[in-house]
Amino acid sequence: MSGANPFAQFEKTFSQAGTTYKYFDLASIDSKYDQLPYSIRVLLESAVRNCDNFHILEKDVQSILGWSPALKQGSNDVEVSFKPARVILQDFTGVPAVVDFAAMRDAVLDLGGDPEKINPICPADLVIDHSVQVDFARAPDALAKNQSLEFERNKERFTFLKWGAKAFNNMLIVPPGSGIVHQVNLEYLARVVFENDATDGSKILYPDSVVGTDSHTTMINGLGVLGWGVGGIEAEAVMLGQSISMLLPEVIGYKLEGKLSPLVTSTDLVLTITKHLRQLGVVGKFVEFYGPGVAELSIADRATISNMCPEYGATVGYFPIDENTLGYMKQTNRSEKKIDIIRQYLKATQQLRNYADAAQDPKFTQSITLDLSTVVTSVSGPKRPHDRVSVSDMPEDFKSCLSSPVGFKGFAIAPEAQSAFGEFQWDDGKTYKLHHGSVVIAAITSCTNTSNPSVMLGAGLLAKKAVERGLNILPYIKTSLSPGSGVVTYYLKESGVIPYLEKLGFDIVGYGCMTCIGNSGPLEENVVNTIEKNGLVCAGVLSGNRNFEGRIHPNTRANYLASPLLVIAYAIAGRVDIDFEKEPLGVDANGKNVFLQDIWPTRSEIQEVENKHVIPAMFQEVYSKIELGSQDWQTLQVSEGKLFSWSADSTYIKRPPFFEGMTRDLPKLQSIQKARCLLFLGDSVTTDHISPAGSIARTSPAARFLSERNITPRDFNSYGSRRGNDAIMSRGTFANIRLVNKLVEKTGPRTVHIPSQEELDIFDAAERYREEGTPLVLVVGKDYGSGSSRDWAAKGPFLLGVKAVIAESYERIHRSNLVGMGIIPLQFLPGQSAETLNLTGREVYNIALPESGLKPGQKIQVEADGTVFETILRFDTEVDITYYKNGGILNYMIRKMLS
Repeated sequence: MSGANPFAQFEKTFSQAGTTYKYFDLASIDSKYDQLPYSIRVLLESAVRNCDNFHILEKDVQSILGWSPALKQGSNDVEVSFKPARVILQDFTGVPAVVDFAAMRDAVLDLGGDPEKINPICPADLVIDHSVQVDFARAPDALAKNQSLEFERNKERFTFLKWGAKAFNNMLIVPPGSGIVHQVNLEYLARVVFENDATDGSKILYPDSVVGTDSHTTMINGLGVLGWGVGGIEAEAVMLGQSISMLLPEVIGYKLEGKLSPLVTSTDLVLTITKHLRQLGVVGKFVEFYGPGVAELSIADRATISNMCPEYGATVGYFPIDENTLGYMKQTNRSEKKIDIIRQYLKATQQLRNYADAAQDPKFTQSITLDLSTVVTSVSGPKRPHDRVSVSDMPEDFKSCLSSPVGFKGFAIAPEAQSAFGEFQWDDGKTYKLHHGSVVIAAITSCTNTSNPSVMLGAGLLAKKAVERGLNILPYIKTSLSPGSGVVTYYLKESGVIPYLEKLGFDIVGYGCMTCIGNSGPLEENVVNTIEKNGLVCAGVLSGNRNFEGRIHPNTRANYLASPLLVIAYAIAGRVDIDFEKEPLGVDANGKNVFLQDIWPTRSEIQEVENKHVIPAMFQEVYSKIELGSQDWQTLQVSEGKLFSWSADSTYIKRPPFFEGMTRDLPKLQSIQKARCLLFLGDSVTTDHISPAGSIARTSPAARFLSERNITPRDFNSYGSRRGNDAIMSRGTFANIRLVNKLVEKTGPRTVHIPSQEELDIFDAAERYREEGTPLVLVVGKDYGSGSSRDWAAKGPFLLGVKAVIAESYERIHRSNLVGMGIIPLQFLPGQSAETLNLTGREVYNIALPESGLKPGQKIQVEADGTVFETILRFDTEVDITYYKNGGILNYMIRKMLS
């Protein structure tokens, strides 16, 4: 912390129990420090501590110190560099990262370098949580069966990851069956304040911060740890010791006042905030919460709000650390000694918040206020997480959605078809009826809610009261409970609510993301046939954070995000168009109507159970064994080599072609000539559309590839589980059944090969263009790449031959990923679009790159069959241009390792 660092004179120390602790006294650097938002203070500390005038420049520090409310993105952008303290990965996005690391070792060796230089420099944690599916439900042995199938399907991947844990330094792998990455991060991995050894025997203290390959990495902001999602490619660069280049953000102050109603949950609050902030427009901005209402929220409540940050569009939703944060650390079994040191450090650096003290409020770009008492019970849907609907309005809202034109709030069901229904027989010999709005999936899932004891115990208490009143759930509804960690199971058992949840069919089915990411597993065939035969808009209700069309299940066209309590309530009702205030859930043994209000627990009831049963010993018991894994994990045999032995027969792990033909020298910059449009898309094309993580359709190019290798449909697994194999993932690119490509008439993963006018699967069309030597572009609308951060949403188009994307706007992480793969992101000028320019997607496109060199944000001319228009080059920084010139960020890192 001395020598080359120009800010070394601001280093201070304190001693405790014979140990000297070093830190940077940020307030002494500038008198305006106490006016900075707390989130900006974390950026500043990192810049000061890492400043070496190489990776981090003095001007980065001065730029961050100069942050002011007058900063406006897009008019006076300021670029800074940031070095996070660590990286977190989940297995869907983590496997490709480890595959890339293994391939980079091979590439370095091929180019004459030392492959063992390729190692994570920044600490990296990988939690295996995205592989388990709900194949079995509503049975006592569902958990064991699902976990057994998970290992059977993913043995190759798990073996590879276990090899990576041994082959690479500074990488922790958390085995499958442990929980959801963000909940494990919250309860166990997060340091809040890092404590590292210095060369002189002292300890260096600095704020925990993290970037992750999952957009919901933001959940950790609820604990006061600054963190957000990045592309897998960008995360790999951070793991290799690179800083993140970012634009200094606007910071929106979100003031919370008052108290929540006793009958309202944190889920209702986050859905309210999500709709509010999405309407305000906070993309690319930091949101920092303040005000006396924050102190009324538990850390789990705050984490729920931070978790859905991607849904309201901000980079982070940050809650500065306060005494409640330190109390949560104690509850989750962090040591008293560590907590005392953290408290002392935070006070010394003015990073410990008292939400009741308005004198501590920093200055913000803009401030908005929410009165917590105005929050009402809500859900969001049927196709987007920010389309909040109060539960009292659901009957009319769903009816309106049925008749409205196809869109985010419409299904275009003709009036005469709105009373359609279908009947089928079930295993119990009874005949059941499905209508529009019938619930067929009800899942308590996702770290958004399963990390929160109040809503989980609330669901358990509601289940208890429902069972005691004789209520039940129709047998064809696929109900499931997938806790985010073993701690949840522990306190649900201790509180005595598990038997009641099981009685209603909410048996524990696994420890992972499951239904929330599309791993909902199959519905029974007779249910599927009834839905499809009658064209029904049936529903899924889940306690997740995403409900984009086609994500949860192909046969649930309407999907609603809800609290775990409401998941159970709608499952009991059997339909989403119920009016809970006027219609009963059922009848008890005495013939008395049972309404939802009769079984709904109050906040005080829940709090009493939580205080009694959620204790530090549970966290100690669960997390002391977390790295051990199951017996299946322990018996996995892996090689000891530092280079991976790729198998040509593997359909899970394959050496990627990204570095084939790579040289030490930079390739020549070339314009894009005579390109064709592979896809002509509209607004809000998500990463689920671009690179679906769910099941592999039996008629898809990926299915044909697997069938040719004697893989049966039963063993296809999901795209997410096969992200380590580029041959599968390139075939799965744009394979979403709900993709709307304007070049073809029907919804689905099809396009037109323009020269021949032949309609083909998208992969097959791209292959045809590749054989012809034709480069490809995509022409799309607003918010291209929204949704979960997925590196394959950039890698896939790259392998299909896409050289550029022309869009009205981009989601932040996806734009970064495109740059990281060497794809040019171009943006229509304000007021222009494919529609205003009369583009059809059938033109030949020429994109002229200037010979004099590229500059961030410059205008680039595009010519399409005689139509000439200018676009904005969305290389936002000089670093973006450097990556592009190298052919992508990984190629840049390899050349850097060789220099």
